[in-house]
Amino acid sequence: MTWTKLDKFCLFAAITALLALIFPLSGIDGDTGKQVAFVGDIPGLAAAMALSVIVGSAFTWLGARSITAGMIILAVAVFGCWQALNVLYDHGVAGFAGLGFWLFILSLWAFVWRGIDIIANYHSLDRSKQHLANFIVPVAFGVWLLFVWEVVVSGFGVPQVLLPPPSMIGERFVNSTDILASDFHQTFVKAVLSGYVMGCGSAFIVAIAVDRVPFLKRGLLPLGNMVSALPIIGVAPIMVMWFGFDWQSKAAVIVIMTFFPMLVNTVTGLNAAGKLEKDLMATYASGYWSTLFRLRLPAAMPFVFNALKINSTLALIGAIVAEFFGTPIVGMGFRISTEVGRMNIDMVWAEIALAALAGTAFYGAVAYIERKATSWHPSFRVRRH
Repeated sequence: MTWTKLDKFCLFAAITALLALIFPLSGIDGDTGKQVAFVGDIPGLAAAMALSVIVGSAFTWLGARSITAGMIILAVAVFGCWQALNVLYDHGVAGFAGLGFWLFILSLWAFVWRGIDIIANYHSLDRSKQHLANFIVPVAFGVWLLFVWEVVVSGFGVPQVLLPPPSMIGERFVNSTDILASDFHQTFVKAVLSGYVMGCGSAFIVAIAVDRVPFLKRGLLPLGNMVSALPIIGVAPIMVMWFGFDWQSKAAVIVIMTFFPMLVNTVTGLNAAGKLEKDLMATYASGYWSTLFRLRLPAAMPFVFNALKINSTLALIGAIVAEFFGTPIVGMGFRISTEVGRMNIDMVWAEIALAALAGTAFYGAVAYIERKATSWHPSFRVRRH
């Protein structure tokens, strides 16, 4: 076996796990002057480290290429992460994590990286297996990032007012579902959806008018560009003065934010049809509206959906920021601004998590509709061998 054929990630994981068995898990407790925990005191963690050494050494020489190897590596990483969290919270290592603990986390990082890399490169004609592999990769990567956040914050004893661990945020999220639900309804259901529909819909209609009347392109596009450059912190207070403190003012801000991306993308998309296709429609004596609905609008759909996806995130950001400048005593932006003043940072992060989940779900819904509506587009074609 030559050095170039060795699985270097597995070798690195095995070496760091072996070193983690040697060094102490924690530093010195400032109150007692003693080390909090040793590997020998925690059989579960010692077993996880030993398993990491064995599996890492085995795959170093055998090679880790198959989907089975990737799943075994991730399983070892999951067991090791569970034991690391157990050490942090059940054996007093939180705030006193030492070299041995961080070496083990480094070993787990190598395992997770290698396992995700193997599964990400997996290709199968079996759609169920391929979908499963495509699902595992983002889930494993996201869970790993949350784990790293948890162990870094807890291991170094970061004050909760600066950055709470995900477990604390999750606990607050579960215990505050009634507040989060009312904030979600006010911000997303009322402001975001209404502003999104009005902004994107009006821009789509104006884009067709611009395409139909050429001189509007010279007049409206520069004006739309200027409106899109207006800062939210300047527009939001004005919209509150015009439309009041409720969701209507937030919807107005969203209309301003989403109008220009939809306008520009739709105008560009309407010009995306090929010259040969246009000539073919002309030979059929097709008029403007017939060509628009039969050729140009279908060709513009990828551009339209691109704007819809961009606006799905812009709308939520605009609504939350606008709520900083006047809103009823409910809403995501209102809750974030008030809880920051009360130093309830875990509630702030719970609202941020809710916004992230809502934005991701909204984007995913638009992307799903796009896939169904434009399945003919080359970007959705799957090459089958």
